[in-house]
Amino acid sequence: MNFLRGVMGGQSAGPQPSGAETVQKLCDRVASSTLLDDRRDAVRALKALSKKYRLEVGSQAMEHLVNVLQTDRSDSEIIGYALDTLCNLISNDVEEEEPADESEEENAQKTNSDDLAGQFAEIYIKQQENLTLLLSLLEEFDFHVRWPAVKLLTALLKNQGPQVQQIILVSPMGVSRMMDLLADSREVIRNDGLLLLQQLTKANAAIQKIVAFENAFERLLDIITEEGMSDGGIVVEDCLLLLLNLMRNNSSNQNFFKEGSYIQRMKPWFEVAEDNSGWSAQKVTNLHLMLQLVRVLVSPVNPPGATSNCQKSAFQCGLLQQLCTILMATGVPADILTETINTVSEVIRGSQVNQDYFASVNAPSNPPRPAIVVLLMSMVNERQPFVLRCAVLYCFQCFLYKNQKGQAEIVATLLPATIDANSISAGQLLCGGLFSTDSLSNWCAAVALAHALQDNSIQKEQLLRVQLATSLGNPPVSLLQQCTNILSQGSKVQTRVGLLMLLSTWMTNCPIAVTHFLHNQTNVPFLTAQISENLGEEEQLVQGLCALLLGICIYYNENSLENYTKEKLKQLIEKRIGKEIFIEKLAYISKHELYSRAGQKPQPSYSSPEQMLFDHEFTKLVKELEVLITKAVQKSSEDEKKEEEVKKSLEQHDSIVSQYKELIREQDMQLNELKKQVAALTSQNEQGQTTITQQTSQIQQLRDQYNLLKVQGKPLDSQHHIHNEAAQINGIQPKAEAEEIGRLREEIEELKKQHDVLEGQLAEKESVIDKLRTNQTTGNTGEGCLDPAGEQTTELHKPVAIAEAASGDNDSASALMKITQLESRLSALDDENQKLKDQVKLLTEEQRTLNQQLASTTSTVAILETDKRKLQQEVTESKKEQDDLLVLLADQDQKIFGFKNKLKELGEPVEDEDDLESADQEDDDDDDDYEPS
Repeated sequence: MNFLRGVMGGQSAGPQPSGAETVQKLCDRVASSTLLDDRRDAVRALKALSKKYRLEVGSQAMEHLVNVLQTDRSDSEIIGYALDTLCNLISNDVEEEEPADESEEENAQKTNSDDLAGQFAEIYIKQQENLTLLLSLLEEFDFHVRWPAVKLLTALLKNQGPQVQQIILVSPMGVSRMMDLLADSREVIRNDGLLLLQQLTKANAAIQKIVAFENAFERLLDIITEEGMSDGGIVVEDCLLLLLNLMRNNSSNQNFFKEGSYIQRMKPWFEVAEDNSGWSAQKVTNLHLMLQLVRVLVSPVNPPGATSNCQKSAFQCGLLQQLCTILMATGVPADILTETINTVSEVIRGSQVNQDYFASVNAPSNPPRPAIVVLLMSMVNERQPFVLRCAVLYCFQCFLYKNQKGQAEIVATLLPATIDANSISAGQLLCGGLFSTDSLSNWCAAVALAHALQDNSIQKEQLLRVQLATSLGNPPVSLLQQCTNILSQGSKVQTRVGLLMLLSTWMTNCPIAVTHFLHNQTNVPFLTAQISENLGEEEQLVQGLCALLLGICIYYNENSLENYTKEKLKQLIEKRIGKEIFIEKLAYISKHELYSRAGQKPQPSYSSPEQMLFDHEFTKLVKELEVLITKAVQKSSEDEKKEEEVKKSLEQHDSIVSQYKELIREQDMQLNELKKQVAALTSQNEQGQTTITQQTSQIQQLRDQYNLLKVQGKPLDSQHHIHNEAAQINGIQPKAEAEEIGRLREEIEELKKQHDVLEGQLAEKESVIDKLRTNQTTGNTGEGCLDPAGEQTTELHKPVAIAEAASGDNDSASALMKITQLESRLSALDDENQKLKDQVKLLTEEQRTLNQQLASTTSTVAILETDKRKLQQEVTESKKEQDDLLVLLADQDQKIFGFKNKLKELGEPVEDEDDLESADQEDDDDDDDYEPS
């Protein structure tokens, strides 16, 4: 163990071994020792040398340390030493002590700490199994293993982040093992786990999504609540940084955060006490990060739908109200107040509901003042911090963004009828800032007023009514004229740039404002003089803006003033300035460095007041106007006349074509409706034919059954069965049933004749019976026959008495037998007669029903045939009209082709022949689509 004594500072005889030699001996000991204690001591010694001899230990011992991690998993102590040693090698924050006796050669071999860490990290992850082994060690609960494993993994991510992220991404349960660190009861491991996840989630959307779906939001918000929210320590800051990593530029996680109702849990973060004095630096940092987290959710660069949903949730849960409370509170630190203003700005930007609420917020003053007025007072106050004034301007811009109601309210405070001398309004503050001696106030007020006019022609016209009293005894002047007066006085560049941006926004797409501007005889000469002068670089931007304003006067000119028509203004430019120079001066705007910076994002972010020259919305306006003004200036009067003629002819042609298209569209709709009606009637007709066919089959079956029963001698039962079957038939009877009805009528007549014959026979038999009874009565003694009781027999007993009295007489007996037979036959005939009467009654009712159904069917078929003829006639007429329209469209297309050839001859850009042929092909396809089938 002599070499260990030398390493640990013990004295020994002979020359001391160098650091490389000592490390080599320790590495051999780790590789060759069979006893675990010896290997453990050697690894402990390597750990002690890893800071002083970092290069030697890293280059010689790393492979042996990895083998220890693989083979000695059962001993947590040696694993901990090995992990600590690797962490010392790969970590960037190692404090290296310069050895006093280090030679110049050794010092020359020493490289930069960061380079060494990166190289060692690259060597370690070269074998993917090494990182997988490290991830498996995270599952160990032993503190001496788990904690150094977390630190080592964090160091690897710092040095080789993208490579380590890719390996972890494909490693099973890799992210889950790291998420388990947040549930560790030992705070040091949990806190270092937060740092590890921060490094893991940097710039990797896939890992960010996995971490979010591993319930990271719930765990982090719970930790923030447990640690005291904004009053918490560094742990809260780490949680907020991790949340920002997960949601910045990740719309999926933002949507998951919103749908999980986590925005509602952010409201308690911003509850501040009445006494806001004595804020700690950590609390300021925490609250600043919390405000940034809100801004990430409602950032203008997010998808519009996602931003609007988060804005809606912020209002519904009371988060916006809580932010406005901080905004109006006293004693809030300046940087927190500034960030709160920026946060409120983006929460209300483009959301009508949130903008309306913000307009109703009042400051806790006496008397209460609207929050907008209080903020504008800070914006035009040159004693306020620069960043705060920028934040207020951004808030005012967001309040007016796509908010025509708010724009009208701001402009209304400038109109004479609404001015209140006893209170300060937003319009008065803007005018005061516009004409103050502070150039930054001038610029901010001009930009704010320009946003009140953005894309709102009504308010542009209303602002022309504003009159200003400049001094006692002088008549009031318009706001437009006062702006031009200040321009001509030669104020600071920042002031003139702000006023020119205001005038350009005001006069764009507002011919009335252009007329008002040109009505002042001094404005146009001032602009031409500014553009034509050769000034320094600082004035080039002003010259470009003057060229832009003059170009607006040309493009939106209605030629209402004889001295300043479009043509005369262009002649003036050509004589005084020159078209090429004018266009070159106009291009100065977009070439300016600050122009590009302003066009990147809506929020004004400048390091100094002098850099505030451009507004984000104004840069978009310049892009649109530059092309239009360039074309308008370069065109000659003849070209304009020809263009106007062509434009008018094209408009006429377009109107004719649109009329024909509308007519064709209406006829097409009518034709489609008629086709639907024809299809419906055809379907009904087919259904009727099907029903008739079915009923015809049923009637044929009934007829067969009737004939069969009739042959079998069961007319009554068969007639009853026919009646029951006929009662079940519902629908329309065809014309072919008329013959059947006639046949049934004939059968009924035959039955009636048979009935009359039977009645005649019955009458004859009754007369015979009467005669026989008369003869029998005259043959007796004339006395009534008495029964044994001495009473006369009744009429019912007469046949029996006659039979008994005439028992000796054969003729009399024979007659009585005939009488009895006739009576029985008579009774049977009566029964049959009654049945025939019932059958005749049923057949008569059936005949009546069939006649009614036949009449209904005949009328329905006639109606269907009439409708069919009408529809066919309408279809023929529509087809003829469409043919006429197609002929007219072909003529119009020929005219268009002639006009385009004329434009091509005049040198105007027109579509090439391929485009014309493709357009003709598309027209032919459209005509085919309209052709009726």
